[in-house]
Amino acid sequence: MPASPGTPHTLTASGGGLPGQRQGSSRGRVLAVGALLAVEGLLIAVPAIVLGQAVNWPQGLGEPAGVTLPMVAENEAGVRVGYVAYLLYSLLFLPAIAALVTVCTTTEGRLRPVARVAVILAALSALARAIGILRWLTAMPTLAAEWDGADPAMRQILAVQFQALNDFGGGIGELLGVALLGGAAVACTTIAIREFAPAWLTWLGAIATAAAAIPLAELAGVDAGALTSVGVGAVQLWFLAGAVVLFRRAGKQLR
Repeated sequence: MPASPGTPHTLTASGGGLPGQRQGSSRGRVLAVGALLAVEGLLIAVPAIVLGQAVNWPQGLGEPAGVTLPMVAENEAGVRVGYVAYLLYSLLFLPAIAALVTVCTTTEGRLRPVARVAVILAALSALARAIGILRWLTAMPTLAAEWDGADPAMRQILAVQFQALNDFGGGIGELLGVALLGGAAVACTTIAIREFAPAWLTWLGAIATAAAAIPLAELAGVDAGALTSVGVGAVQLWFLAGAVVLFRRAGKQLR
């Protein structure tokens, strides 16, 4: 429902602007949140490019130790830069969701259970993602260093350690953090802001939620393959679309 002039929230359902007497500060806040969403939407390009060149990421995540560890050893600097950027992107998921809920709902709306659950899920998602990513900044470089020069028997041991660590970390980071918790956070956020967002952004949120959940098929033994990247891309597109909506609404206040 449209916002009344006296209510303290930031956007109106019609998209007409920023109500209230402190319009300048409200517009600045909307611009700041829009910038945050844009950064979150675009930041994934850094690990995609850097890690793509270093370890054939994300397609190469399922490769065995004999393929991945030599690439990690040869391109350790790129692996670290790429995964630090990926870690930053993953941690920003929480403030991006929290800021979007804050700026696109009323004061009462922010107190609704679905809005609170969205932020909680985003926090858990960011934590799970970080745990999954840290294996590439801590354990994997160590395994890669030991792999070089190891005899066949030792390499068999390292291969088992690599596979166990990669499966466990991937389950926490990709399946739990990105697919389950991340997709659920997008779903709850979409529900929380639906009264104050364009219908097309709501539909895009629903599509992003469904796409993000695709990797969960691996729990049933189905290889999601390249479709994993589709889910990540859909969520990033949703963030960028949210940024466009906020920039347009803030821009209307200048006219």
